[in-house]
Amino acid sequence: MPKSTLKYTNGEVTVIWKPDTCIHSRICWTELREVFDPVKRPWVNMEGGSTERIIEQVRKCPSGALSYLMNAQEPDSANNPQPDITSEAAEIVNIEIRPNGPILINTDCHITHSNGETEIKKGKTSLCRCGGSANKPYCDGSHRSNGFQG
Repeated sequence: MPKSTLKYTNGEVTVIWKPDTCIHSRICWTELREVFDPVKRPWVNMEGGSTERIIEQVRKCPSGALSYLMNAQEPDSANNPQPDITSEAAEIVNIEIRPNGPILINTDCHITHSNGETEIKKGKTSLCRCGGSANKPYCDGSHRSNGFQG
């Protein structure tokens, strides 16, 4: 059974949380614990940070489970409702899991490596799924010779 959508406000902005969409990446609470604290109830404390900082953090949500509405922006009418503003990371991207092969990202993407270095990849990007690539995180075709199935 789906959980309900929850809303939290500080008067300026309303944060919307969709629990069923959340992938529990921990980005929200590891970067802004004063507002997002999974140990506390309610777990969102809208008085814990500035509106600007809250919006900045919500936009980092990779799943789109967090979004926001500016309270000062009233919807024009029932025919023109105000949409919630989802995270920048929540744009729809086509990602394909190839049988016995790599993960294909079929659009430009921003890759952040484990050492913190970043790069922008244009067009298609193939990420290793088999663990055998000599060019991790990118696929080098090793899955064809190492028996990877998946």
